[in-house]
Amino acid sequence: MLMTTSRPADLVPQAEPAALSADEGAALYRLMTWLSPAFPVGAFSYSSGIEWAVEAGDIVDAATLQDWLSSMLTDGSGFCDGVFVAHVHRAASDRDEKTLREIAELAAAFVPSKERQLETASQGRAFIEIARSAWNHDGLERLIAACDGAMVYPVAVGLVSAVHKIPLSATMHGFFHAVTSNWISAGARLVPLGQTDSQRVLAALEPVVVATGTRAMAASLDDLGSATFRSDIGGMRHETQYTRLFRS
Repeated sequence: MLMTTSRPADLVPQAEPAALSADEGAALYRLMTWLSPAFPVGAFSYSSGIEWAVEAGDIVDAATLQDWLSSMLTDGSGFCDGVFVAHVHRAASDRDEKTLREIAELAAAFVPSKERQLETASQGRAFIEIARSAWNHDGLERLIAACDGAMVYPVAVGLVSAVHKIPLSATMHGFFHAVTSNWISAGARLVPLGQTDSQRVLAALEPVVVATGTRAMAASLDDLGSATFRSDIGGMRHETQYTRLFRS
């Protein structure tokens, strides 16, 4: 008699997941390129006030860097920039030039210091210029023109991603990963921290990044607001700091 035995469910071969379509693969390729540390927007030269926080003794090790960045993400510039990414992406996707201009102008004004303005504006302009040169797309020029010169970094990312039809959720989480990674890189050079500690901080911030991205996508422009006063003061005091490695 033929004997058969059942196999545990976890040993039963599962169907291979469907491969990415050509459009999905292209979108992922572009997003990974644009938000890579190698993308030449000059992010490595800015610390968002972290340099002052290290000199002031607020950040002294991996734990204090993690706490500082968690606050920046949830209650500071991180969340606010995420809201701008979301609203710009939607306006650009709808080709709503009037709304796009209004959001771009608000985002450009929504910075607390001269150095923070330099940081976000210079990265935004660089992002747009590289997109024009290497990743141009139908409709991109018109939407850039609609912003009337107000092109800070989150606006640039949201606009270009929308034109290339990259989903907002992927854009948002990629944006936050890029921003957080750059902050950690700055902290690692300043404290200093080793590579392992840096990766531990990035891993520990994963749920914060995901939750902040989700909250930013659901937020209205009326929800914009920052309560990270110490970080804002750090950005202002960095302007007169005696020795500096970073531009902000």
